[in-house]
Amino acid sequence: MTSSCLAHDVLRRARRSSLLLPLCSLLALASPAAQGATPPACPAVLNHALKPLIGDQPESLCQHAGKVVLVVNTASACGFTPQYEGLEKLWKTYAARGLVVVGVPANDFGQQEKGSNQEIAAFCKANYGVSFPMTSKLETPLRQSPLFAGLIKATGQAPQWNFHKYLIDRNGKVISFATSVEPGAQPLVSAIEQALKARP
Repeated sequence: MTSSCLAHDVLRRARRSSLLLPLCSLLALASPAAQGATPPACPAVLNHALKPLIGDQPESLCQHAGKVVLVVNTASACGFTPQYEGLEKLWKTYAARGLVVVGVPANDFGQQEKGSNQEIAAFCKANYGVSFPMTSKLETPLRQSPLFAGLIKATGQAPQWNFHKYLIDRNGKVISFATSVEPGAQPLVSAIEQALKARP
């Protein structure tokens, strides 16, 4: 190769390199690692897969990792069933800030959730406009559910009736609230707001 051809080749390579460097820099900045977008670790209390109320494909609660999650055992024919309204209000008020309400229908207490998943879904939508996530009805007692067994172990408190509430913060710490604590009650609302302010 002549000296003039060699010089031309070096110049061509340099130009191509100078064009590639900014592109590589942009790609590096756009990567999840550069943006600090590493998915949060899934707390053990959320590491469970449950079927949605309507649908057959189990969904992992780990999809809510890094958020504040309120898990509630629900029933359609209970004196506390109107709490659905308050739960829906919590969901609409705080969802944009990172709260997820998860309703889990169960027939443990007073045989007050006898309906099928389709009947439960229709009831909740028609009577309370429920739009927050709900799982399929538990087929085992609450204490035998891996999800609730973990929540009970974390708090030392088991549900004594329908609409017991477990508030899971962004790091997996759990606080328990009895059935009698309404969704709009100040202790629960304050705990939710405090948990939403914290970062994982």
